[in-house]
Amino acid sequence: MTKQIAVRLPDDIVDFMDDLIARGDEASRASIVLRALKRERRRLGTLQDIEILKRLGPDSDMDALAAHSVRQPIDLD
Repeated sequence: MTKQIAVRLPDDIVDFMDDLIARGDEASRASIVLRALKRERRRLGTLQDIEILKRLGPDSDMDALAAHSVRQPIDLD
């Protein structure tokens, strides 16, 4: 399921997106925005993980974290 939203972006950003589409690097503005937001969500998750690791400290048992990490899908796009 998807929801349609409207956003206002600076002209130079829209021009950049349109150039990517014209070159064939991207299919649509929506695909560019979707990929950027997915990356931002992963970035924020990584920052949360870093904060957890800081709280655990260097002497913590990391086996559980390693076991959890290997079960996570890797989605770079």
